[in-house]
Formats: sequence, C-alpha cells, structure tokens
Amino acid sequence: MLSFASLLAAEAAEGAHVWHFWLAALLAPATILAIVGTVAMYFFKVTRARYPRK
Repeated sequence: MLSFASLLAAEAAEGAHVWHFWLAALLAPATILAIVGTVAMYFFKVTRARYPRK
C-alpha cells in the first residue's frame, strides 16, 4: 500500500509540473505579442508625430 501512495504522489507532482508548463506556453506568446505591439504602436505614434503627412 505504501508503494501505491508514493505512486499517486509522484503522479500528482508530475501533473503539477505539466500544468505549469501549459500555463507558461499560454502566457509566453501573449506576453511577447503585448511587448511587440507596445513597441510597434510607440514607433508608429512617434514617427507620425515627427513626420506628419502633407
């Protein structure tokens, strides 16, 4: 019975690791897109203010 309990504990720990992995896999692209979007909008607004259309 002790080995069964240790097996369940190992699976629970592994499941937590997999859950953290998928959380990072979802948050990383969203964070990268947010940073790239912020930088792109900054350059767009600065360039438009510096060189207005005629």
